[in-house]
Amino acid sequence: MGSRWLRNGFIYLLILVAVVAIVYSFFGRGEGLKEISISEAITMAKDGSIDEIVVKGDNLTLKSNGEDLFKSKKEEGASLVELLEAQGVAVTGPDAVLINVQGSGGFGSYIGLFITFLPLLLFGAILIFFMRQAQGSNAQAMSFGKSKAKTFTGNRPTVTFMDVAGVDEAKEELEEVVEFLKYPEKFAALGARIPRGVLLLGPPGTGKTLLSRAVAGEAGVPFFSISGSEFVEMFVGVGASRVRDLFEQAKRNAPCIVFVDEIDAVGRMRGSGLGGSHDEREQTLNQILVEMDGFDTNTNVIVLAATNRPDILDPALLRPGRFDRQVILDRPDIRGREAILQVHSKGKPLEDEVDLMVIAKQTPGFTGADLANLVNEGAILAARRNKKKAGMPEFNEAVDRVIAGPERKSRVISENERKIIAYHESGHALVGHLCPNSDKPFKMSIVARGMAGGFTRYLPEEDRHLMNRSQYNDMLATSLGGHVAEELVFGEMTTGPQNDIQQATSIARQMVTQWGMSERLGPRTFGRKQEMVFLGREISEQRDYSEKVAEEIDEEVRRLIDKAYQKAKDLLTEHRAKLDEIVQHILIEETLDGEELAKLLDSPVGELPVPTPAVKAPKEEDEPPKEEPGQEEESDKPPVKGEPGLAYGSQTNIQLDSDK
Repeated sequence: MGSRWLRNGFIYLLILVAVVAIVYSFFGRGEGLKEISISEAITMAKDGSIDEIVVKGDNLTLKSNGEDLFKSKKEEGASLVELLEAQGVAVTGPDAVLINVQGSGGFGSYIGLFITFLPLLLFGAILIFFMRQAQGSNAQAMSFGKSKAKTFTGNRPTVTFMDVAGVDEAKEELEEVVEFLKYPEKFAALGARIPRGVLLLGPPGTGKTLLSRAVAGEAGVPFFSISGSEFVEMFVGVGASRVRDLFEQAKRNAPCIVFVDEIDAVGRMRGSGLGGSHDEREQTLNQILVEMDGFDTNTNVIVLAATNRPDILDPALLRPGRFDRQVILDRPDIRGREAILQVHSKGKPLEDEVDLMVIAKQTPGFTGADLANLVNEGAILAARRNKKKAGMPEFNEAVDRVIAGPERKSRVISENERKIIAYHESGHALVGHLCPNSDKPFKMSIVARGMAGGFTRYLPEEDRHLMNRSQYNDMLATSLGGHVAEELVFGEMTTGPQNDIQQATSIARQMVTQWGMSERLGPRTFGRKQEMVFLGREISEQRDYSEKVAEEIDEEVRRLIDKAYQKAKDLLTEHRAKLDEIVQHILIEETLDGEELAKLLDSPVGELPVPTPAVKAPKEEDEPPKEEPGQEEESDKPPVKGEPGLAYGSQTNIQLDSDK
């Protein structure tokens, strides 16, 4: 940048000098003097009116006592000395006229020469200036075709495989890739070929980018990182040019690793553009295909790529020889969640009572990013409460904040609404406790969180990957427990069970149309979903069944929901006294969890005394947020929990619209 500034500064200085010289040449010579003829000048010299004549080429300046009097001009080629001597003017001696010749040599001649060629110099300076500007713009335009990949040498690993947990199988696959790069002769001796590409697949937040950083830290070879969206620009051909430049850099630094994050931005299936558009993206994809497995197959470059939409990638990208391996990173199981919690809690002061396994059981369906956020929220809550270490109360509160949002303690709720919420949540908890195939309730609260007026969370005994019909039937009954409790006690329902009914209807329809759990319709699937690959989402569901079958599906969905409704009603009617006892406790305690809730549900009616507000043990809570009257805090969006219905037992959100 310094040399460029010097070049531009020199050009600007040259232009300034040229302008000054022009002004001087036109306005600075003999300014304000009267011009006389050469004969008059000779007469004045003869009369002694002047004592000095300054000669600059053919221009004469007449002086007396050092002051300029007149200016004159002689003929070109004529000698002033000869003219003066011809008129009897002495040019030598003490009384002679002094003739001072300037511009005939020395520095003055150079000034005259400079003034002569001044227009050419000025034109050249301006031409050079605009040429440099044009070259800079051209270089900037040509830089569009250069790769924007970030290069890491691997000398300072910031993330290693020790920082990645919960994805042991994926780590093994990538550890082998690192070993390929470090010890290629070990595999070459057996005739093994180094894999050309590894595709990391998985939902958002499962650690695909983190695992790629760990590979960069462990491999000890150059690592080029770029996003799929950085290839394509508004100019045609830029994407393919950047791909060529990226792989040329990689080949010069081989062996190395190229990581393309979110490759679905350029790797979508070809021919899927609306109206045949997006040729630029397809050209970029074609160049990637050629670079990964074209005629030049001797390069020692491994391509890592990550995406959460493998269904929309082009088949040519997924074949062996390009992405030889597809590593799936799914949501971690209970042991994986415990290991992830240990990684993220490392270096944070925790109380001795903190049990990471209990936290892992409370968070089925959480990804690594969700668990990292949970640990961070727990540390923030501990700091807010002026504690030196984070304990289980902070982590339990953090789980609720991540799932349902922060507490809205300033929300004004009438006693009647508060009682409705209490019966609603108690109905969920009691039905879930009495159904043998349902997850047992772990925590219930009538404190508003986010958009929910209250919530009930369940603690599954183990992670489930397969669920049977009995479990789904009990899940439907538990979901409708709050709705049934409202009707049983108050004679009518409110808008609170809106989310419960929606969830129950979705589960029942999937049981009939997708999972073949209908006794009447049998093990069949109904409907075929259509998806636009370019849009990346479902746009419709094509019906492959008749109107009569559609009516049977609706009747079967209705039968499953009615069966679950009746089961919940029978249980709550039979245990109405227990329902009232739970409501009495929750209205005073507001939140029941863990052993306290389990003891209340397992004990006979009347065995536990109902606490009173006067003897209620104070709970250490954080300061409620200050809100204006009527102002409501937006809720945190709950994380996605796997396949529909499989993670229902972890959370039930109850939405109350009574304030609308």
